[in-house]
Parts: sequence; structure tokens; C-alpha cells
Amino acid sequence: MLCCGGRRPGPWRWPAALRGLSRLAPPTPAPAEPVVVRVDSTNVARLGAPKPGPRPRQLLSLPPFPAGADPLPGRKVAPRRVTAVSWVKHYFADVPQEAVQAHFNRRMVFSECSEHEVSAESIRTQKHHLKKIKHNDVMEPGTRIHLPVSVAEGEIKKRYETIPTATLHPNKDEIEYLRRLVIHRDSAILVLNKPPKVPMKGHLPVHNSMDVLAAAALSYGNEVGPKLVHRLDTESSGLILMGRTKESFTRLHWLFTSVNLARTTSHTWNKACEAYAQKYWALVIGTPKEREGVISAPISKVLLDDGKAERVILAHPSGIDGAQEAITEYRVMGPTINGCSWIELRPLTGRKHQLRVHCAEALGTPIVGDYKYGWFVHQRWKQNPQPDFEPFTGEPYKLRRPEGLEVQKGSVLSKVPLLHLHCREMVIPNIAKFLSNTGEWHADGAPWAKEKPNLLRFIAPMPPHMKISWNVMSSYLV
Repeated sequence: MLCCGGRRPGPWRWPAALRGLSRLAPPTPAPAEPVVVRVDSTNVARLGAPKPGPRPRQLLSLPPFPAGADPLPGRKVAPRRVTAVSWVKHYFADVPQEAVQAHFNRRMVFSECSEHEVSAESIRTQKHHLKKIKHNDVMEPGTRIHLPVSVAEGEIKKRYETIPTATLHPNKDEIEYLRRLVIHRDSAILVLNKPPKVPMKGHLPVHNSMDVLAAAALSYGNEVGPKLVHRLDTESSGLILMGRTKESFTRLHWLFTSVNLARTTSHTWNKACEAYAQKYWALVIGTPKEREGVISAPISKVLLDDGKAERVILAHPSGIDGAQEAITEYRVMGPTINGCSWIELRPLTGRKHQLRVHCAEALGTPIVGDYKYGWFVHQRWKQNPQPDFEPFTGEPYKLRRPEGLEVQKGSVLSKVPLLHLHCREMVIPNIAKFLSNTGEWHADGAPWAKEKPNLLRFIAPMPPHMKISWNVMSSYLV
């Protein structure tokens, strides 16, 4: 059959533009940029790039789960097995249990083995070994838990809590204020949560010190008021212990001086003394080179201004300047944010300004608000803020105040921050179990107090300025 024109049809010829194409390897389409339509507050539609995703949460590292018969000191009966939620609730005793359980329900709690250390570099390169855990997972010795810092966030108080100006005879309002600071009271001791800027020991021009006010307002019917077992700096805050009787004050003072001084022939009392511990939370400028360790650096005092002032410094290695032994354990709790990091300190000796000097001179990271031992570092920190980087993307970010959060005087964003050093946790022997009301000592515990625990554990919430610094530094990552 012939076509129009009388020509015989031949094979179909592809156009020249399509000859180079292959059915097996089609050309790669050009990448199209995503177009997102946004509507701002003026109801005007605009084109732009998509918004970045949510930032990762800042994780708080708990200490490794200890090995031993009594991993949770202060309990009446040592549990046979400890679950993850029990360990977190024990560590955050001042946090509502509903908040802790909510983090487990949302699968926001992770665990790692003790041999895998998490660093900023490992998080940035996605090489960390973290896994989600449930609330009923059994804790093994050495297991370390990581959870968002939001578990420790509390209510932000707008009004700065300071003790009112007092006299030698506090009025009714001042007595009620002091009694609100008491978090534990028994026949032998008193435990208070000291606010910042309140002196511990008074003298002639200082009438609002804790010893004078406690003697006048916290006697609770006793002939003699309580006495301070140990001291905190005026600018610091946290747990302070007071003895209500002469016997309890003497034995606890020996314990805070040295565990060997407090030992007796009683095995139960000696074992309780060995569990004694104090833990502080501090916000420091910079971050230590090692994430945890022990500082063994003797310190000594020097007099300034013709003896009118004194300063504590690291002692000379020769030891000829009256050096005192000073040992501190420390642990970094999280990453560096805004050039600062939260650390946990545990003093093994009780020297004046020991923690402040060890942080400033031994670690090279002075505590925020410590202008006596870190003045020059504060000047560089405020004038030249160091950029930080996001843990996963590595992009630089700048710390900003979250919307709706009122920055209070003394927080990390203020021009002159207050001292960020807080005595948060204390574990002591239950001396009321060994002392009777008449002062008689029972080596194995009084017969009527057999069911009482051998140890007491206290946790004090942070003061408002430190709590706001905690929330400001963590909420922008949540």
C-alpha cells in the first residue's frame, strides 16, 4: 500500500533533540527550591524558606548509679531493686513526682553505660550511645541517666526573696519568715534553706545574721537557741545545719570537721558517718577540661590592707605559708551555654572559700557572681561573649531571653549577677536516733527509735536568681 505522494513508508526517525536520551537513565530533574507561603501578623502572604525545625533539648547528666547495699540513703528500708523512676525521684526530691513521671511517659529519659562518656563533640557527630528507657527499668551499677533540664525547672517567682532588716528582737513577721525557711526539725537538729545575702555570724554592726535570728526565733521552747554547725558564705545560699542541744552540736561539728573525729565504738554510727556528704550546684564561666575529677589543692590565707581584709589563695607547693589541705570532687552536669556551664561540687574538706578558690584558680572557671576571685574573667565574659553552637547542627546561636519571662535582678542576664553557688543536697546521720531528750548516748540507737532511718537526706530548691538563670539557659533549647 502506498501513502500519499506514492512513497513507501520507512522506519520512524526520532528527533535529534531526543536521540541522546535513554529509557533506562532519564535525566535528573533540576532541584526545585521549596516555596512556603507564610502569613504574618498583618495578614499579608509572603514567600520564603521553611522555618527551621525544633532545637534539640539540653540534657542533664545524673551521676552513675552507685554499687552497694543501700544506693538510696535516707530510706527506712533499703529496696531490693531500684527502678529508673525511683532513682530520678530520689535525685530530684524537691521536684513534684508528677513532673518526673511525665518525662518518662513522653519517652524523654535516656540512659547510657558508664564506659560511654558523652561530650559535646560526640553529640555533634551523632556518635553518642543513648537509648530511651522506661520508668520500670531496673538500674544497674554504673548506669548513667540523661534527661532534659526541664525536669528541674520550678515556678519562677517575680518578687526577690530577701530577709527583712532585723534587729536584736525580731518582730512577728520576721519570726514567721525564719520559720518558713525550716525544712526539717526534730529533737536534735534544725535544717534551714538559707537565702542569699544573709550573713551567718553576726558582730556589733550586723544584727540580721542567722545565728542571732535563730537564737531569738527558732528556740521552739528550749532554754537555749540552736547553734550553727557549719557556715556558708554571705552571698551563697542553701542548706545549713543547726544543733538544738549541746551534745548534737558537738558531735555534728566533729563530723563536719573530720569523719575520724566523729567515730565512736558504735558500728552503726560509724557507718552512717561514712555516708555523710554535701553537694553544691554552681554556675561557672567556661567549662573544665575534664568533665569530672578530684581537686586536691591546699589553700592558705593572706592579709590585705594592713590586716583589715583577707583573701584565700592556692598555697605554695613548699607548704611554708600555713597551708591547709583542701579536696573537692566536681562533675560537669551539662553542655556549655552562653559561655557558662553548670557543675556539681562535693567538698571533702571544709575550708573557708574552698569551692570558690578551687573553681577560680584550680579549674580556671570562676563562679558567676564571684567578683572576689573572678573579677577579670567576668570583665572578659561580659565584654566579649563567646558564641556557642547547637549540639546537633553545629550552627552558632546567641542566648536570648524567652518571651514572657521577666529577668530578675541577679540572674545570668543581668549586668551584675549574684553569686551562683547553692548547697543543694546534704546526707547526715540521724543523730536524734542515737541521742535521747536528756542527752544520753545510745550506741546502737535508742530502743524507741529502731524504726527510724540511720541517715537523713535533704534537698533545697535553688534561690530565685539561680532558678531564673537555670530556666533562661534551658528554655530556649526546649
